[in-house]
Amino acid sequence: MRKQIKTTEAIFPMPVLMIATYNEDGSTNVMNAAWGTMLDRDKIILNLTETHKTVKNIKERKAFTVSLADASHVVEADYLGIASGNNTPNKFENTSLTSVKSEYVDAPIINEFPICMECEFIEYQSDPLGAGVIGKIVNVTADTKVISGDNVDISLVNAIAFDPFTHGYYKVTERVGNAFKDGLQLKK
Repeated sequence: MRKQIKTTEAIFPMPVLMIATYNEDGSTNVMNAAWGTMLDRDKIILNLTETHKTVKNIKERKAFTVSLADASHVVEADYLGIASGNNTPNKFENTSLTSVKSEYVDAPIINEFPICMECEFIEYQSDPLGAGVIGKIVNVTADTKVISGDNVDISLVNAIAFDPFTHGYYKVTERVGNAFKDGLQLKK
């Protein structure tokens, strides 16, 4: 038996992505965005409206970074989604987070988030079914605390996901299978 629910935002998990840019005065701006994903191996797509200060900054600077939010920084990540850069230009300063300038793009890297993708702005799609911001990933860094051997250990990242059903955040940590391998047992 199935029951009809009252949401169309029914994809879980939704990543909690922290989009960082520079404001006109060079200060750091960060927003929380759950509506984003990979478009290609080296391209990312963010469903953001042009009313966001972050989108204005991306268009001006032609760059942005995307970090994965983690369980240790839920309060900061949530605040950066609640406060608008249009109304609170110093919102980043209201957190305990710190940033450094990317060596590859004109955007900040937030030191406390474990993984960061540094992106060049490609285009903004504004038509009714447009996706918003599209960027090319030119560099990816990970905090050494989340690396095991030569790879990122996702259980150390403690990435969080957004739950659109109850508006909760959940920690993504437990590995339950092996992609491109477990299903082979059903192949005949």
